[in-house]
Parts: sequence; C-alpha cells; structure tokens
Amino acid sequence: MPAGWRRVPRRFLAEPPEKVAPQLLGKILASRTESGWLAGRIVEVEAYFGPHVTDPPDPAAHSFRGVTDRNRVMFGAPGHAYVYFIYGMYYCVNVTCEPEGMAGCILIRGLEPLLGREAMAANRGLSVDAPGPKLTAGPGILCQALGLTRAAHNGLDLLDPASLLQLRDDGFKTGAIEITPRIGIRLAAELPLRFALARHPCVSHSRTKKTTM
Repeated sequence: MPAGWRRVPRRFLAEPPEKVAPQLLGKILASRTESGWLAGRIVEVEAYFGPHVTDPPDPAAHSFRGVTDRNRVMFGAPGHAYVYFIYGMYYCVNVTCEPEGMAGCILIRGLEPLLGREAMAANRGLSVDAPGPKLTAGPGILCQALGLTRAAHNGLDLLDPASLLQLRDDGFKTGAIEITPRIGIRLAAELPLRFALARHPCVSHSRTKKTTM
C-alpha cells in the first residue's frame, strides 16, 4: 500500500451518518488479497440512520428492528465493515459510524479504481481494458471487483493496519458534491442521503433530482 495513504482516525467515524457520509467521499477503500492490494477511491455513498435517530426508525436501515445476528456489527464500534448479501448474488459493503450501540451506517455505492485494476477486471469477468464504471460503479459490482464477501470481511476493523480491508486517506480534495435521495430502495427513499462526487464517471446512474454542496 502506498506510504502516503494515511489511516483514518476513529473519531472521524464517531459522528452521525449524514455528517460522515459526504466526508467519506475521496477516501480509499483497500482490500488485501493473495495477489496484492486492490483499492478504489470512494465516489458515491448513502447514509442510513440508527434506530435512535427517528421515530419510527429509518425503515430502509438494516438496524430498523434492533440487533440481530445479521446486523450485530452495525451496533458495535465505528469504523467496521458491515457486509451483507442481496438478491442471492451480490454483496454490499458498509462502514459503521457513530458511537457503539447507535448503529449508524454508510453504504459504499461507487469507487474509482486505483490499485489492482487487472485483478478487479478478472474478478468481474471482464477484459483488462474494461472502463472504470464497469468495474466499480455500483455497490454490488464494487464488492465483486475487490473480492469482498460476508464470510471473509464482515466485522473487520477498517482502521486496523493489519486488517484485510482498510479505509485510507491520501488527502484527495473532492470538489463539488451532489446530494440526492437514496436509490434502489422502496422505504424512506425520499430522504436526501445519497452523496456523490459531481459528474464522476464511476457514480452509479441516477435520474433523481440533485442539489450540490
């Protein structure tokens, strides 16, 4: 891993998800594999509230009904990976935030490939010259590209330098950030909790109304 990629301090993630989510843009998600590091810059995220925030709780969040075996990591310390399986074919990776017990979470929806592009293409079953959006634009395909699974990566500490999955910061400046309602969900879909680097090609497609910060 490049020496200039600094560890993210845990206090950075001990904040509410709507605050942490846009600040995660530009950070790096890096996966250690047998063939080396695979890494991408975070370009799109969605925030999900813990059950303490709203009444009733955020119905789109996996923490909605409280602690279960599936979502237990969400209620732990901030800075851990919550990985789940959807549609019988895709994994999705989230970053936990807020203090222990609060269950705030941020879904990683898009990455810009930085390291290990050939291995990412192989993981996706694509040619080595496949464009970045084909590799990592979307929460399910970015997990395929990085080789992430629930069995291997759920609960890992993203801030531990020995972890197989890490969150890093190289000082990248984001520029304009687009804010839209969350997408791909039916409940509470109107909340403006999706954040993305404006006009970045690796942001998953959306026709929803946008504002900029």
